[in-house]
Amino acid sequence: MVKPFQFAQLPIIYFGSGKISELPGTILYYGKSVLLVTGARSFMDSRRAGRLFDLFGSNGIAFHHVPVRSEPSPQTVDDTVLKLGGRRIDAVVSIGGGSVIDAGKAISAMLGKTGSVIEYLEVVGDKEHPGTKVPFIAVPTTSGTGSEATKNAVISQVGKDGFKRSLRHDNFVPDAAIVDPELTVDCPPEITAAAGMDCFSQLTEAYLSTKANEYTDALALQGIMAIKRSLLRSYTHGDDIDARSDMSFAALTSGICLANAGLGAVHGLAGTIGARYDIPHGIVCGTLMAVANELTVRELRNFPKVHVSLKKYAVLGRLFSERKRKGDDFYIDSFIDYLHGITERLNLPRLAGYGIGTEDLAVISSKSDVKNNPADLPACILSEILARRL
Repeated sequence: MVKPFQFAQLPIIYFGSGKISELPGTILYYGKSVLLVTGARSFMDSRRAGRLFDLFGSNGIAFHHVPVRSEPSPQTVDDTVLKLGGRRIDAVVSIGGGSVIDAGKAISAMLGKTGSVIEYLEVVGDKEHPGTKVPFIAVPTTSGTGSEATKNAVISQVGKDGFKRSLRHDNFVPDAAIVDPELTVDCPPEITAAAGMDCFSQLTEAYLSTKANEYTDALALQGIMAIKRSLLRSYTHGDDIDARSDMSFAALTSGICLANAGLGAVHGLAGTIGARYDIPHGIVCGTLMAVANELTVRELRNFPKVHVSLKKYAVLGRLFSERKRKGDDFYIDSFIDYLHGITERLNLPRLAGYGIGTEDLAVISSKSDVKNNPADLPACILSEILARRL
């Protein structure tokens, strides 16, 4: 019997090498005045930017530019909205990584609104956003968060009393997503690794989630197979367009899956850590993924009957193992071993390098939500996960 489910709306998706050429025509559907949100330098200094701006000029498209240097803060969003004032903006276009896409998504939702974006954030805010926005187009240049397919923008205020919360509404799904793997070719190895492990963890957590269904399982497995083919290849051979295409597909698919199945322990911890420490989200996810899954499996094996999620772990193990005709336990352990191996091969750093100490683990664990994880992990086990990656 197929489980009951509902499936979130998707943007219009243009996927493939060279699809950035669709951007001017997509913008013109909404008008000729756009806000362009990018990273601090990488895209704006590239030859691709020059070619794109030539296309803007030949199509009569005028743009205002906002650079985003890190994960978007409330001040970034608020200052941009204030700066634009009453200027006409027909569409907001984000070209960049997940932080740039989240920033553009939030700005598109706040243009024309009064007050701060903080007032509309989950948990910390006290207002409900009406869902109105300026049309928004997402163009990812990394293969990680899948924000080009989700309805939330993650906003961070980093510090001891900081937060990392979402501005969320069904209407905030981008109107269009242009996923061009060629835009990721210049992504440096360390960012390729961190973004790729974020994507890998999202696909794995969505597949194992207590909210998973047949649709998300099918998508997640396709994304994970792309990870198997191309995560390491894109890290070691960044100019391999086939590998980059696989990773762009995996990231897009991870966003679709998390939007419909939720996430687990890795992202629960990552949200808390990201609010308190200046550490890239992908690095947290990547460095915790192997240990979090290892201890989740340990807890699932304590159940009196074989848990359905162990069967799923065995499926994952078979995908990554070259060995044939082995039992489920062999493939479960094989998958965990693979995760530990890729963590080392990608040189993912440990948490202590970002100022996290043993004395911080209890606080992080007590504030982390792991509600969709296949095994309930109490704070003591979450602390164990963190301690293993200090």
